[in-house]
Amino acid sequence: MFKLIVLVAVVLAVLWVMRGKRPVVPPAAPPRPADPPQQQMLACAQCGLHLPQGDALPGRGGVFCSEAHRAEYERAHPRT
Repeated sequence: MFKLIVLVAVVLAVLWVMRGKRPVVPPAAPPRPADPPQQQMLACAQCGLHLPQGDALPGRGGVFCSEAHRAEYERAHPRT
């Protein structure tokens, strides 16, 4: 009977020690910030330079990279 009690005590002690030895899980990495939305690239109607849609200046003949190119294009292509 004494051996049975000792055996149960040893098994309980082993289980108690094993319960404390759980694997260490590293903390999750912080989420990566979302990429900014992509803008369409447009070509200047005067010089052909590609620029993001948000930077393009609309004009009578398309989009332009600068006010000077828009004015130059509109002078060269008057309305009919």
